[in-house]
Amino acid sequence: MHDTGTASSLLRDGFILLGAGLAFVLLFRRLRLGATLGYLVAGAVVGPQLLGLVGDADSKMGVAELGITLLLFVVGLELNPARLWRLKEDIFGLGLIQVTVCGLAIAGIIWGFAGFSLQAALALGLPLALSSTAQVLPMLQSAGRLRTPFGERAFSILLFQDLSIIPMITIIAAMSRNPADTAGPPGWLLVIYTVAAIAGLIAAGRFVLRPLFRGIGNMGEREMFVFAALFTVIASAALMQALGLSTALGAFVAGVMLADSPYRHELEADVEPFRSILLGLFFLTIGMTLNLHAIAERPLFVAVMALALIATKAGVITLIGLAFRMTWRSALGLGVLLSQGGEFGFVLFAQASNAQLVAPEAASLFGAIVTLSMATTPFLMMATRRLREQPVTEAEERDGPQDDGANALVVGYGRFGQTVGQILLASDIPVTLIDTDIEMIDVAGEFGAKVYYGDGTRIDVLRQAGAAEAELIMFCIDGDQITPDILEGVHEAFPNAAIYVRAYDRRALVKLKNGPASFVVREVLESAVKMARLALDGLGVDKSDIDRAEDMYRARDKERLRIQIEAGDVRAARALTAQQVPWGDG
Repeated sequence: MHDTGTASSLLRDGFILLGAGLAFVLLFRRLRLGATLGYLVAGAVVGPQLLGLVGDADSKMGVAELGITLLLFVVGLELNPARLWRLKEDIFGLGLIQVTVCGLAIAGIIWGFAGFSLQAALALGLPLALSSTAQVLPMLQSAGRLRTPFGERAFSILLFQDLSIIPMITIIAAMSRNPADTAGPPGWLLVIYTVAAIAGLIAAGRFVLRPLFRGIGNMGEREMFVFAALFTVIASAALMQALGLSTALGAFVAGVMLADSPYRHELEADVEPFRSILLGLFFLTIGMTLNLHAIAERPLFVAVMALALIATKAGVITLIGLAFRMTWRSALGLGVLLSQGGEFGFVLFAQASNAQLVAPEAASLFGAIVTLSMATTPFLMMATRRLREQPVTEAEERDGPQDDGANALVVGYGRFGQTVGQILLASDIPVTLIDTDIEMIDVAGEFGAKVYYGDGTRIDVLRQAGAAEAELIMFCIDGDQITPDILEGVHEAFPNAAIYVRAYDRRALVKLKNGPASFVVREVLESAVKMARLALDGLGVDKSDIDRAEDMYRARDKERLRIQIEAGDVRAARALTAQQVPWGDG
């Protein structure tokens, strides 16, 4: 009976949390306030301090924190070595300066004006230097600026912020007043553990994970890809937890190890639904744990500190941007965009509370400050739009990462796709190649071509591969795999991309002709016409007669296609097939 009651309680809590999250996120999305705030408010409303519909937030937090772990795994997957090297100055220069200067400036404000001790001010101020990756990246994507120089600088800062939670956790642990923490291993031993664990994960990624995913790809078991991806994240996080280290660090390292593998886009697409759901649950749980009574007792403190946080971060980041030779408009835009607190602040405030550096009420107050700052970002971006807006030239729109961004996606890298891809690359068009044939991927790698593993007919895989920014999506897949429904879905998801399709035969061409594809190319037509011309030439037929025969064939073929498309039947206009070509002048 107890088990039945527990299961019933879980179903009830899940129903309430998911329902509230759905309602508030839809509302906040409509108000352009972002999903993160919707989840936080939903958790606060159904939590123990308002409606009291759902309780026991602590037990749910254990599962919800997997959302943060999966977020770091996805961040790691974005960081292939080539991109890391190209962005190194922005990541480790701009990012390091931003986190350090903003963190110390905010800690100074808290220490000087809020009456906290120096240790407590550092434990609260340093996390406030972090911005919201979950809020900022979707804003950049929806504005189409993620692949621009501005978007790359924002991404670089966010990436360094995500990396900096590891040293921040270490700093809080070093200042801990909790006897349980002081009884743990010394700092130098934690450093050795960290280095050893990272080295072990790198070795596992090279010698275990890549062969594992290769075997799954050869088997064609897509469900096992999902299973193996989740196993990778949880296993790396569990290893770190067993050593007393950050679970997020383990997931991040695992992601980096697979970032340069052919399976990157497939892994991102498979993990994304779990990341979204668990990250939403994380914010719901944070909303449940906010001490609304403590916030209600000091609303002026929350408002003033939120204002101080926004003004400090916006001002400091703007000045840093100017120092890195950004225009003042772009620097101001970067400062406003990153002016809010971030989701990792909630994790670090809880860490500071457990370390007895701040009271739980203070952690709730600063959690509310982060929430309020996040709520202001969309309004600040709208309010400053005219001030920071500047004409974007065509050249600037195209100035993006050449390794990851692409003007064209080529789906299918067999004989047909190779020709298409190589001609585009020879014309200096950035191309991302996708295929599911492991042997073909390996062979392409031997010749220097980077082909990613993934089902390119899936919208989520195309999105992970950069279809939202692509100008061309070219389906070069063998066989009759592309259907009108697939093309309609791709066109609806990526309306700015022109779609080109390789049609297997006349039946496929008739089926796809009235769809959203810009061009449908019958795969054997041109090669067959070429062979027929060579054959006639070998028989001594005059070149003008060969040209006339080709022109008549093409005209008759075009007329047949028109009739067949109108009729929706490939058997229509069969009489045109039997017509003979007149030779000579007669």
